[in-house]
Amino acid sequence: MTDKRFLRREKNMLACVDVDYRPRGAVAACVLFRTWSDADSAAEQVEAIAQVAPYQPGQFYRRELPCLLSVLTAVREPLETIVIDGYVWLGEERPGLGAHLYEALGRRVPVIGVAKTRFAAAPSELVQRRSSRRPLYITAAGLDPRTAAQYIQSMHGAYRLPTLLRRVDQLCRSG
Repeated sequence: MTDKRFLRREKNMLACVDVDYRPRGAVAACVLFRTWSDADSAAEQVEAIAQVAPYQPGQFYRRELPCLLSVLTAVREPLETIVIDGYVWLGEERPGLGAHLYEALGRRVPVIGVAKTRFAAAPSELVQRRSSRRPLYITAAGLDPRTAAQYIQSMHGAYRLPTLLRRVDQLCRSG
């Protein structure tokens, strides 16, 4: 299901993307927004993915990356930055999902990873949002991690997870 607003031409859009797995297939979602402090999306895209690769320990990107690329193909606006739920880097030189996405996009669009749990080997910036006691772990490719952390800190929302990251997760689960 495509939102017709999704196909309008806008400049420098930001995107949050996520995937939810089903017994058969997956649902990928993308939320577009214009500024880091936006409370509402400018457009949304949800895509059903009929076939997904099986989960392989240590190679999660092989399963999730094709789903993310599929939903991103519907985006016609130039993207400034993409935010994923997860890690960009799993270690100093060990790429995670976000680094693989950054490479798949020809290193043209920075990718910020927002993780809810700590991965010991991942070099991350911590963001303490609002009244939450638990931090978010921020990694990035194509962008300084401290700048990425500032962007995530500035995102709208009264809770630990920014509003638009919660929205993309809801779209995946309800799609």
